[in-house]
Amino acid sequence: MVRTGSVAVLAIGAFLGAVPAWAQDSIKIGVNEPLTGAVAASGNYVTNGARIAEEMLNAQGGVLGKKIQLIIEDNKSNPKEAVSAAEKLIVRDKVPVMMGAWSSTFTLAVMPKLIEYSVPMVVETSSSGKITTSGNPWVFRIAPTSAMEARAFGEKLGQLNPPIKKADFLAVNNDFGRGASDEFRKMLEAKGVKVGVTETMAPEATDLSAQLARIKQSDGDTLFVTTGVEQITLVLKQAAEQRLPHRIITTGGSSSPDQLIAQAGDAANNSYHILFFAPWFPEKAVNPDIAKAFVEAWNKKGYEFAGLTEGFRGYDGITTIAAAIKAAGKAEPQAIRDALWNTKVSGVNGNIAFTKEGPAGKESGQNQPNIYIVQIKGGKVTLP
Repeated sequence: MVRTGSVAVLAIGAFLGAVPAWAQDSIKIGVNEPLTGAVAASGNYVTNGARIAEEMLNAQGGVLGKKIQLIIEDNKSNPKEAVSAAEKLIVRDKVPVMMGAWSSTFTLAVMPKLIEYSVPMVVETSSSGKITTSGNPWVFRIAPTSAMEARAFGEKLGQLNPPIKKADFLAVNNDFGRGASDEFRKMLEAKGVKVGVTETMAPEATDLSAQLARIKQSDGDTLFVTTGVEQITLVLKQAAEQRLPHRIITTGGSSSPDQLIAQAGDAANNSYHILFFAPWFPEKAVNPDIAKAFVEAWNKKGYEFAGLTEGFRGYDGITTIAAAIKAAGKAEPQAIRDALWNTKVSGVNGNIAFTKEGPAGKESGQNQPNIYIVQIKGGKVTLP
């Protein structure tokens, strides 16, 4: 059973054989994700997870007696396109609530539209602290901030052998990458770890040899990498080519280790990855039955197993929105926003509930997600 406030939602696999009866209209939920462009793999994974939630909910009779209908827009891995997608969803499609927009840069660009049109958005991925501290009362984030991720990793520093003595950073040059580097740097320095160089890369960059050469000269022992899975693959391969001595640790939960193993081969071995769902070990999840059922539903759809590390975000985001709509009793933006504050969902990542963050009277909602660290060893994903 998946608890959504006062509602019990049946197991994820239930939709496979159910035939529901519909009301004539539907409840629209906007989805604003990068389906093409530099981070398209991640956006499609999230969207596939959202589709599983849509089918599951509809197989159980929908919400408030109506069918859930996802209205999906491609933000093309571009902040301007993310704003256009949000405006289309709100003005033309008249969605009362949205989920998006993967990248912190895309989400920050969209946020003024939420205030302009008074429409809530559940943020499923973006990690920049500014998203929930800037005073936008229409934002509810289920993903961890970079600061939360860094703190959680800091608690597990003692598990690394050998320990980190000097760390360097390589990050995509946007709010996501820069924010993560800043938070991890502060955490490491507070724990007495030396910090070397910080290099950045454009989201579309494919040649990272110059950055890696400067990192190699730093004499660090660990490299923290923050970017999408496509660039992480390039970093691993090019680091191996340059014989970079660093242990590589990726942040942000977007590494998709199975994809890295398939595309980077031996270069992926011995790398560590911070994730927010470890689908190889669903029994280790806070809600193991829900995690196992989600993995099963994903596999039955024929989606790439590699996408599960991000696909769960879409599932948890849509089930959270659906729970709020049911609690609100109507699909209206203000009512949904008010209901989100009291919504509690047992999700794939863990238990979802929102606390207030940001300036008084304009607080955003922030969930406290769970964090896992996995290692690629001998071509397999392991829990160190």
